[in-house]
Amino acid sequence: MTLPDKEPVLRVVPMPHDTNQHGDIFGGWIMSQVDIAGGVVAARHTRGRVATVAVNSFTFKQPVLVGDLVTFFVETRRIGRTSITVDVEVYAQRNPKDVETVKVTEASLTYVAVGPDRRPREIAAP
Repeated sequence: MTLPDKEPVLRVVPMPHDTNQHGDIFGGWIMSQVDIAGGVVAARHTRGRVATVAVNSFTFKQPVLVGDLVTFFVETRRIGRTSITVDVEVYAQRNPKDVETVKVTEASLTYVAVGPDRRPREIAAP
């Protein structure tokens, strides 16, 4: 498997302090990175601050290991009046001598555009 032929939103290498009691990368760490990547794209599209309002789906397909190069790809699924839904795909590249690429996570998140008062605001047309 290879990485998708599109621009990644985020790339990061998890460290030992990001592991759970079994030595795998803690699921909450992956969830937070997915939220960051999704939020970057949502904020870019809405041209301002966004708040996460829903995690519509989240599937862990394979564990992430310490030292993996983890890459996050985001696609906009839907833009509403005040909200935006994005899909996030996460891949890990491991074994630098003979690189193996695996899809480790898929998620769908919804963000709402918020103004300075932290209340929902309409998303401006592109």
